Parts: sequence; structure tokens; C-alpha cells
Amino acid sequence: MYAPLLRQNHTPNSKLITILDKCKSMLQLNQIHALIFTLGLSQDEYFTSRFISFTALSDSRNINYSYRVLISLSNPTIFNWNTVIRGYSISKNPNGSVSSFMQMLKFGVFADYLTFPFLVKAASRLLNKELGFSIHGYVLKHGFESDRFVSNSLIHMYGSFGEILYARKVFDEMPLKNLVSWNSMLDGYAKCGDMGLARQVFDLMPEKDVLSWSSLIDGYVKTGVYGDAMVVFDKMLVSGPKPNEVTMVSVLCACAHLGALDKGRIMHNYVIDNKLPMTLVLRTSLVDMYAKCGAIDEAFDVFRGVRVEKSDVLLWNAMIGGLATHGLVKETLDLLKEMNVVGVKPDEITYLSVMHACAHGGLVKEAWHFFDCLVKHGMTPKIEHYACIVDVMARAGQIEEAYKFVCEMPIEPTASMLGALLNGCMSYGKLDVAEIIGRKLIELEPYHDGRYIGLSNVYATGRRWDEAKNMRKVMEEKGVRKSPGFSFVEINETLHRFIAHDKTHPNSGLIYMMLSFIVSQMELCIDHENQEFDTLYDNDRD
Repeated sequence: MYAPLLRQNHTPNSKLITILDKCKSMLQLNQIHALIFTLGLSQDEYFTSRFISFTALSDSRNINYSYRVLISLSNPTIFNWNTVIRGYSISKNPNGSVSSFMQMLKFGVFADYLTFPFLVKAASRLLNKELGFSIHGYVLKHGFESDRFVSNSLIHMYGSFGEILYARKVFDEMPLKNLVSWNSMLDGYAKCGDMGLARQVFDLMPEKDVLSWSSLIDGYVKTGVYGDAMVVFDKMLVSGPKPNEVTMVSVLCACAHLGALDKGRIMHNYVIDNKLPMTLVLRTSLVDMYAKCGAIDEAFDVFRGVRVEKSDVLLWNAMIGGLATHGLVKETLDLLKEMNVVGVKPDEITYLSVMHACAHGGLVKEAWHFFDCLVKHGMTPKIEHYACIVDVMARAGQIEEAYKFVCEMPIEPTASMLGALLNGCMSYGKLDVAEIIGRKLIELEPYHDGRYIGLSNVYATGRRWDEAKNMRKVMEEKGVRKSPGFSFVEINETLHRFIAHDKTHPNSGLIYMMLSFIVSQMELCIDHENQEFDTLYDNDRD
């Protein structure tokens, strides 16, 4: 299609440059490539470099095509090799970076400071520690350890591996650190769950950007310290950079786990007011927050605001999971049907959520159906799926069947799974099985207070008072203390934490006064209902 234009032009090279600059797809690139062959320019450095860059790094990339172009060159440059190595490092086949690097060495081309960060990225994505150590060794051997770009990549890689001591060693030995160095170290600690040292690095940073704040907030969220995440975010609003959509994803996750609906709504308004990009990840976080906080209608509003062709399985999972968590069984199953109709393929999380809904609704047959669907569609059931089957059978009173299922599972049962079975045993008076399960739970978690109390309750229910008392004694001898239960209540955007019999809250006097009033009113209602029942009973006898 471009040949007539080139024949009319006395400078075909300049015309090809213009065409290449406007290239938008692999189809167009293939046509241009054919022209370049026809014109005898297939070894021209300018064109080959542009070809390799487009096929390796553009949105329409085809990295294998890029590699074929590369090895067809008689004298590929280090720039060409680095482009392909980089392309593989962000592709579905990061191993290609390593094989390309080995091929480059065979060609007699030596690596430069740009080669190693791409190799390190490939090792990080593969979570291949041995490969990472080998690349680091090559870096040291050839004198690139002082390069800041290379060192920053190594810090990030070791953080991804969980080898935080190696990351810190590279960080401490850097002669000159920049913001990327500090952020990589902070992110490494956050990923490893060491929020004490993450906060220490954050406080020592000579400068901070939105990534620094977001990494710290996300670290607190990932380690379950949601309150601290919100405190850091509030401080960020006052003295830090403007939060971006990545920050808001972490903050919404914190709101979801705290059940802070009012705060979550404020975060939603913040996103809208500041015109932050409403990415699919951010929309999914909003759906998850509203659903976990019980605002199902608002979750649906956000969910329905995404066009079906733009949605993905994560968005559908957030909505289905929210419905299942709140026991909306029919709505959960209806949404699964809709998901199949529109062509979004369910995954393991989808089926787990639906099975949870079945457990809430006592739908044992349906739960087994979805369990079988996992295998039918080529997925392997995880421990959570097995636990869900145990839970649904235990809730439905199928205690013997559930116990047999646990004994025959191909994987070892978890404490939470056995805990669900124990609850079922207690609900249906199966104390013989309950005792076996209770003892197994203590074996699995010898320092968990609830396991001793659970078995003690089994004995107490069976009026085996001496054994019940003995369990409490064993618990004390092992130094296991009962952790007090607590709850959160959100009032005017502030979360209040309450422990049973706790009087440390500044308004505890008023709180207990109101609780006493509520209890007295409930007692009056119960007495009134009892009187009405007695009257009706007497009338029926007459």
C-alpha cells in the first residue's frame, strides 16, 4: 500500500521514517518491513532499531518477532540487545531476557549499565533467587556495583525475594542514593512486613514523593494495621504530596477492613473532586469497600458504572464476594449466571465466594456443584475451597460426612477449617466428634487461647466439669492468656474500639448509662410480649 508513495518520492528513506513514526499496529509494521526488504534496507541501523523498539516495547508488541529481527542482523548493537532483553522482562516470558542475554554474550557483545536492570527485573518477576544472585555476581565481577541504576534495581529485586538483609547491604553500600533508592528500600521493608524499619526509612528520607507515602500506607494495609494506614494518609493530606489513584486503592482497602463506611464515602468523593483517573483497579476497590461495609446498593452503583467489555474477573469477584459475605444467596447466584452470560470467566476466587454464599444458605448440593466446577474447568481446589465444603456440611448438620471428608482430603486441614467443624459439632450436639476436633486444634495451635476454651466448652456442654476445669488449668500452665474480644464502632468518621467491660473510653459513663437504658427497654418489651402470649394461651384454653 505504501509502494506508490515511495516510487513518487525521491528520498524513500525520509518517507519510510515518516511512515514508521505513524505506525500503530503490527499489521502496518509487517507491511513496512516488507518494503524495507524490497528496498535493501533490512540491515540499516536506524530502521532495524526502530523495528525492534516497536515490536518489543509498544502496546502492540510482539517480542518473539522482535527477537527474530534481532538475530537476523549481521551486527546487532548493544542497544538492540538491551531493547529485546527489556521487552522480554515485561512480557509473559521473562525467561527470554536471560536466554537473550546468553545469546548476546555468544555474539561477543558485552553488557552495559542498562542491561542489568532489565535482567534483574526478569529475575524479580520469576521470583528466581538463584538467577538474581547470579546476576548480582556478574554485576560485581564486571564493576557495575557503583552504578546507581543497577543498585536500585538490585534493592527492588531482593525486596521482592524477601531477602531484605541483602537489599539493605546494597542500599548501605551505595555511595550516592537518590529518591528511587530510598523508595526501593522502603518498599522492600513494607513487602516483608517489617513496618518498624519501613517507618524508620520513611522518617529518614531527605525527600518524599507520592510513591513514598503510598508505599508506607500500603505496607500498613498489607500487614493488617489499618488504623495506622489511615493515620499516615490523614498526615499525607496535611503535609504530603497529593494522593494519587494508587494511594486511594490502599486507603479504600483499609476502610473496607475497618468497616469505616463514612470514611470510605469521603474517600470516594475525594477521588471524584480531585478528578483522579478512575482506573479499573480503583473501581474494584470502591466496590469492595462498599460491599464489605454493607452498602450493597452503593457497591452495585459503582459496579454497574463499568461497561461489561471493560470489566474483568476481579471486579466481578468483588461484587459477588460482597453479596456472599452478607448472606445474599439468591443475588450471588444470579450475578454468577450474569457473569457467565456476558463472557467473563470465573476463577478460583469466584467459586470460593459462591460456595460461601451456599454455606450461608445451607445449600449443600449447590456448594458441591461449584466445587466440582473448579476441577471441570481445569482449576485445582485450594485449601479454602475444602474449608468451605466442610463449613457448608457442618452448618447443615452433616457432621459425620464432614469429618469423613476432612480425613480423606488430599491436603492437611487448617485450624480454621477444623474450627468450623467444631462449631457445627457444638450446634448439633455431636460431642464425641467435637472432642476429637478440639484436641487436634490444640495440637495445631498450642498457644491459641481459643482452642483451649473451645475444648473446655465441649467438656462443659457434656457436663464433664473436671475435664473442663483441667483445660483451663493446662492453658494457664502453658502461659496462654485469653485475648479480649473487641469491636469497632464508627461515629462521625471516627472509629471507636471497645473491649468487654472496658471503661477507658472518655465517654464510658454515658455509654454504660445508655446500654442500661436499652437493656431495660428490651426487658419491658419482653415482659409485654410474655403477657400477651399468656393472655392468648388462656383464651385458647377457655
